[in-house]
Amino acid sequence: MRTIICVTMLFLSAGTAFATGGIWCTVDDPQAKFQVDAGVTTGMGGPTFNFRGDLEIKARPAGDPLHKTVFEDANLTQYWLDDKELRLNIYHEQEVAKTYSSVELTILTRASDEGVYDGDYKLAVYDSTADKNSDGKPIDLTGKVSCGAE
Repeated sequence: MRTIICVTMLFLSAGTAFATGGIWCTVDDPQAKFQVDAGVTTGMGGPTFNFRGDLEIKARPAGDPLHKTVFEDANLTQYWLDDKELRLNIYHEQEVAKTYSSVELTILTRASDEGVYDGDYKLAVYDSTADKNSDGKPIDLTGKVSCGAE
């Protein structure tokens, strides 16, 4: 009897499961190459899950710690997705030579077609080892980005 009740409850709760989709953005231009993506639920306020990404800053030398960055869930600090806009803010900080350096990737797009978002990215790179004036100002790189959502 317990088995029948448990199976029935499991079957009924499956009907309330939330659908999922995904978001992704890619760039390969003279300044940077990156790919970011995440799963998105359509219920519960649309939180993301399994956010991942890879960033290569082409102007930085291959051995430079800021040349390549891997993004994980904790790096997606803000996001917005609706049928008009997709916005992402991604921040990664790392220790380089006993000081902290960071990259902040901001993606601002507008829907151009169903599930297609086109816009701009801004990549703010703060290299503490190169900040001789200690002014804390990042180097900004900008470009066009194409994203998708389902």
